[in-house]
Amino acid sequence: MAVLKAEGIVKTFRGGDGATLNILNGVNLEVFRSEMIAVVGASGAGKSTLLHVLGALDRPNRGDIWIDGESIEGRTDEELALLRNRKVGFVFQFHHLLREFSALENVMMPLRIAGVPDAEARRKAEELLGMVGLGSRKGHHPSQLSGGEQQRTAVARALATDPAVLLADEPSGNLDHGNAERLHDLLSRLARDFEIALVVVTHNASLAARAGRMLVLADGVLAETDGKGVVA
Repeated sequence: MAVLKAEGIVKTFRGGDGATLNILNGVNLEVFRSEMIAVVGASGAGKSTLLHVLGALDRPNRGDIWIDGESIEGRTDEELALLRNRKVGFVFQFHHLLREFSALENVMMPLRIAGVPDAEARRKAEELLGMVGLGSRKGHHPSQLSGGEQQRTAVARALATDPAVLLADEPSGNLDHGNAERLHDLLSRLARDFEIALVVVTHNASLAARAGRMLVLADGVLAETDGKGVVA
């Protein structure tokens, strides 16, 4: 069974002139456990919108999303928030770490929100920071970390609640080549090591090439590509 499934997703917005803008036009997608897929496409094609809908940050106008077997249809905002907190991890281009907290405290934050006892949250956060190569930096604040270290801290935070799905939106878009490649190495291991469904939106060819499947979003529809821009 697909861990993440989208069926017939339509998403529209109202333009400044009052006209309807069709961003997603019947998107279908299945992502399985331990699978990494990359979504590519031109700027403005709707890739970030797609990721927000897949992660239940936004609602489609039509269609449905299933996250680890649970449909988002008909859920209240509060129910969607609970589903996201339990099942979905997010990594964005900018790390969004809380500056006043250490790396360890940032990774602990989702666990604390979920009501996990402090000692257990600390143990889990230390384990995850060690996994991303930051065990010795756990007491440092974001301002004391490099851009790559900040983003790896954000990855550890996204994994804190053992999500079934990890969604990454241009995760290396703000990094230099060396830090980007280290992050790519980490992301390419996550789906396998954590047995999650990983969807990466990226313009970076190196990251996209590490995915098991590459999909292109164009004219509101997702299509398989052979990695050379040719639709399969």
